[in-house]
Amino acid sequence: MNITFRQLRLFLALADTGSVSAAARRMHVTQPTASEQLREVTASVGLPLYEVVSRRVQLTDMGRELARTARRIVNEWEHFTQARDATRGLSQGRLRISAVSTAKYFIPRLVGHFCRRHPAIDVSLEILNRDGIVNRLRENLDELYIMSLPPTDIELVDEVFMDNPLVMIAAADSALAGRRDIPLKELAAERFILREKGSGTRIAADRHFSQARFLPQVRLELGNNEAIKEAVAGGLGLGVVSLHALKSLGASADICVLPVRGFPIESRWHIVHPAGRTLSPIAAAFRDELLKERARQRAASPGQAPPCPAPGASGPPGAGRAARGSG
Repeated sequence: MNITFRQLRLFLALADTGSVSAAARRMHVTQPTASEQLREVTASVGLPLYEVVSRRVQLTDMGRELARTARRIVNEWEHFTQARDATRGLSQGRLRISAVSTAKYFIPRLVGHFCRRHPAIDVSLEILNRDGIVNRLRENLDELYIMSLPPTDIELVDEVFMDNPLVMIAAADSALAGRRDIPLKELAAERFILREKGSGTRIAADRHFSQARFLPQVRLELGNNEAIKEAVAGGLGLGVVSLHALKSLGASADICVLPVRGFPIESRWHIVHPAGRTLSPIAAAFRDELLKERARQRAASPGQAPPCPAPGASGPPGAGRAARGSG
């Protein structure tokens, strides 16, 4: 076979984007040029590598194998170039990170701080739910993964990064708002709005409910914390979300944290990467930055938000209440 490195990168762009035109844009070539190069790759392999189904590219089994091979080659080459740059005292290259959606409240800020110190670095940051992160981890698409509940069937280098307590929230005008020390079993008649199945928050909540022998009445399953907070504020039910998500925007009069026994649920974010993969100098430096942030967070833990005040109680605006909107 006679396939160039640039052709391998083009085929990898095709595998990632599912479109010849999108792959061409990523590689800064025209679509006719990309199509011709992909035909040459297919001819060199001698077997079909992809087909177009409903105007989207679907890789064949051999195409997926070639994509995995191409990714390993590209990753090794990038690792080499970053090692070369580190030897020269430079900070060039690309940092590839995937993070679960609840980490979006702090990861972009940390990436921004890192990039200000190393302005020549390009960053690829994917924000997905846990299932999406696990899929990328299995495909070895990134260098570092920020997630809760790492999979147990993959050999990983795993470091606990930060506490991620999960709290139960209610509308601030809920009948539960004035309660203290609420037994979980007394919420059996309440309706719940929870994250979608497969998210780390949902897995942790389901596990906690199962251990407490509590079966929540799930009214809605939503794909992000913002939607859950809006639904809870609208009186549709109770929710379980990350405390970091609530603290990200400050106080609001719409939602509050309920003091339910057994809450907050203990959860943690982890920094993981495949055990067989050596981190590039850039990725290792960013991991070290995350671990420094862990030390800072432990010195100023978010703790648990104050519970809902009794209806009509006086106090500072929004006291004990969580943010409505993004989270």
